[in-house]
Amino acid sequence: MWTTKTFLTKTKRGNILKIVREHYLRDDLLCGSAACNICPHKDDEFVLASNPESICALFEYPHYLVLDTNVVLHQMDVLEEDALTNVIILQTVLEEVKHQNTAIFQRLLEIIGNKKRKFYSFVNEHHKDTYIERGPGEKPNDRNDRAIRKAASWYASHLSANNVGGQFPKIVLLTDDEGNRKIAQEEGIVCCSVKDYIENVNGFVGLIDKLSKNVIPESCSKDALYPAHLTPTQIHSGIRNGKLFQGTFHASRDNFLEGTVSVNGYEKPILLQGHIGINRAVDGDMVAVEIFPEEEWRKPSDIVLEDKADDPGDLLEEEAVLLNTAKPADNNKDEITPTGKVVGIIRRKWRQYCGILMPSKFPGATRHLFTPAEKRIPRVRIETRQSDILAAQRILVALDSWPRNSRYPLGHFVRALGPIGDKDAENEVILLEHDVPHARFSEAVLACLPPNDWTIPEEEIKKRVDLRSICICSVDPPGCTDIDDALHARPIEGTTADGLVKYEVGVHIADVTYFVRPNTALDKEAAARSTTVYLVDKRIDMVPDLLSSNLCSLRGGEERLAFSCVWEIDENANVLSTKFHKSVIKSAAAMTYEEAQIAIDDSARQDQIASSLRVLNALAKKLKRKRLDNGALLLASPEIRFQVDSETHDPIEVQAKKIVDTNSMVEEFMLLANVSVAEKLAAEYPQCALLRRHPAPPPANFTTFLKAAMQQGFEIDVSTNKSFSASLDKAQIPDRPFFNTLLRIMATRCMQQAVYFSSGTKMQDEFYHYGLACPIYTHFTSPIRRYADVIVHRLLAACIGEDVTHASLLDTKQADSICDNLNYRHRQAQYAGRASVALNTHILFKNRVEIEAAVVLSVKRNALQVLIPKYGLEGPLYLPSDKFTYNEEEHFQICNGVVLKTFDELTVRLSLDSTNLQHRKLVFQLVEPHIPGFSYVPEQAMDVDAKTEEKKEEKVEAKKRKEARDTKVKKKAKK
Repeated sequence: MWTTKTFLTKTKRGNILKIVREHYLRDDLLCGSAACNICPHKDDEFVLASNPESICALFEYPHYLVLDTNVVLHQMDVLEEDALTNVIILQTVLEEVKHQNTAIFQRLLEIIGNKKRKFYSFVNEHHKDTYIERGPGEKPNDRNDRAIRKAASWYASHLSANNVGGQFPKIVLLTDDEGNRKIAQEEGIVCCSVKDYIENVNGFVGLIDKLSKNVIPESCSKDALYPAHLTPTQIHSGIRNGKLFQGTFHASRDNFLEGTVSVNGYEKPILLQGHIGINRAVDGDMVAVEIFPEEEWRKPSDIVLEDKADDPGDLLEEEAVLLNTAKPADNNKDEITPTGKVVGIIRRKWRQYCGILMPSKFPGATRHLFTPAEKRIPRVRIETRQSDILAAQRILVALDSWPRNSRYPLGHFVRALGPIGDKDAENEVILLEHDVPHARFSEAVLACLPPNDWTIPEEEIKKRVDLRSICICSVDPPGCTDIDDALHARPIEGTTADGLVKYEVGVHIADVTYFVRPNTALDKEAAARSTTVYLVDKRIDMVPDLLSSNLCSLRGGEERLAFSCVWEIDENANVLSTKFHKSVIKSAAAMTYEEAQIAIDDSARQDQIASSLRVLNALAKKLKRKRLDNGALLLASPEIRFQVDSETHDPIEVQAKKIVDTNSMVEEFMLLANVSVAEKLAAEYPQCALLRRHPAPPPANFTTFLKAAMQQGFEIDVSTNKSFSASLDKAQIPDRPFFNTLLRIMATRCMQQAVYFSSGTKMQDEFYHYGLACPIYTHFTSPIRRYADVIVHRLLAACIGEDVTHASLLDTKQADSICDNLNYRHRQAQYAGRASVALNTHILFKNRVEIEAAVVLSVKRNALQVLIPKYGLEGPLYLPSDKFTYNEEEHFQICNGVVLKTFDELTVRLSLDSTNLQHRKLVFQLVEPHIPGFSYVPEQAMDVDAKTEEKKEEKVEAKKRKEARDTKVKKKAKK
């Protein structure tokens, strides 16, 4: 049988269109219970047990659970535990969950797919006895609640039919909706709240800790600390009439009482200050902000501030002192930022957070504070009865709600990750905190791989350009196994019209797309991961190891499939022609940067590899000169390399990375290949080419940097990237060779992030890459570790007729969505890498103290940000306000006549502070210049001082003894 639904809709032309939809109902849908004597089940169709054992003291008889939608949405951490079995998931609930939260929906499907859990999906919307129509004026939520009650009631009567003696499972409806429970009870349905049910479960320790905390309605908060949030209707109205603005909240890493929101119509982000200004927004939330009148605008705080170690209770401290909210002087107007406050939450972006438990000081307490590893996330109140055990563990906690009367948000314990300080647990924290997908590749993904002994089929070789006879080699960092690229150069007979020697130069990139075909499980996984993530002691691959380190890696002496970009170039590095083709190569050697440099420098070597490298190196220098003359910036960042113990994988030494000419050689040809491919794609696919742009930084980004350079006597012109590059080249201090590198490190921090984008979403002038000074750019050269390059390979293959064009490639909307994910994953991978460096630095300095040369990167109101060039490490050197005076206008600190400003050279003492287990940190103490009562005095110096004092005292004593003897002699003489 079926029912029909009729809709009337108005078309764009004003016509009334009648739509009739048929909804089929069946009477042969199975209930899934082994206790049923009515439904014609087969043995493998029984999901629910015939006599389920009750684990809840409230219902000691056998029963099945029926869940409503909110239980699934908010209590998934409870449902994922093995405690609850024999659960009925209705189609109504499945569809609502899918609509509201796809992540929760996927987790629910995994539980349903696990046969041990006995979760049965019942299609109540197509069963003739459980389907209901929506009543006139009935809200969708009310109709769905009624459908759930109808299904629960039907199950109860269905199971009782034909079961003599009352030996059949009962139905218990779990819902946290008090109104729904009341109606259900009136209809004779047994029901219960999740909290009441779980609190009476026996034999599952810790299950109650995973209960999500109920949200307290805004209007019902007693003793409110925070202003109430506006309703969605009020927010929508405010944004529409221009009184409110929406954007993503970004919390400050240095000051928990500050954050920003970028909104349309304002060049600078909107500054939010204080608990009231932030109003319970959490980093990543989409918020509605009200912007203050211009006379109330302020500058961001220059205080490095962390939350107090102790729990202040539900109090908000006086904030003006902590924030330095005084308005800047008139001559500092360029530092003023639009200021506002959060008035509503549009969409929460809460996730599960890693951290440690701060047990309550009260014995037997169940409420405790959780400190997240991510400094931008506030502490969380959770309830647990396992605090003694969890205090020594890294744990995972989910946020549930943030009532107006609570200083901190409320959450619940999810699971323990391992002991604090354990290397595996700490790495797990890094990956989880930065949302790095790192689960093992699924069986579906592995099924897409070729066999381990795969070799290139002859028919594939025939389709490609055979370059196996050419001397091609790769140059990479030591220990690299995912070799994406290889190079070759050889002279071409004849000369140009100007009599210049010509060369054929090729960049050969691993042909990953041969193995990763569109819309396969492997492709979807690679797209989701988007990038390989490099930690100090491990690598999280984008594609399985068989591809990344074997079949796609261009290893020396092995035949590989490649995508080649080949140029004809003259000796002055002018590109005469470019061609692209799929190829087969056999790399003659896989070399490290140093090995390649030695081959170039060794004049005794005249073999093909050395000759090819010399040509490449000479051309690369000319290409680089041209880029720099064109305005490209040579920026720098403090990069370090750890020496790791082969057995424990713990760091044993750290040093700044060494850069040799061959680093630049490889970089230049990768840049040239990327530009060449970008030009080709944009010409062929102007609406859907995947490109990479680098926006010019706004002038405000340079304010502090320019002041610091001026203090050293250099006027940096940042009006264009060309003038900026020329200014940086000239800013040299002969007796301080590191100064120019330091200047470039600071310049890097003024830049904006480079991002992927689809060409159809931007105007041509927005394609420009500021740092590289090129009008168009993309990523083509690393498809093993970047999904962006995979897309670019597919587009390029379609351009040259080497592969078919897929509909998804030409979909601008889908391309834009892919770019958003690429940018997010790329950024998170960078942060994860830095966090891994910090972790290993802490391990290295665990029982180590060193005194090293340092330089000042920036001056804050209460700290200096210093860099240790030897290690590439940086951190704050805190300055007490009672000793130091801060010059806000010129950004320097002064104490006892000693002035400390940006770029100053210092000597500092490095040690590790482990008192805060959550945020272990390197402590920087000033040694030189010496400031009495503040600077650290090394023990050796103390020993020297002590010996000097002893010698002085000995001299004084000797002098006294001598004077005493002389006096005696004189007295005797007189006598």
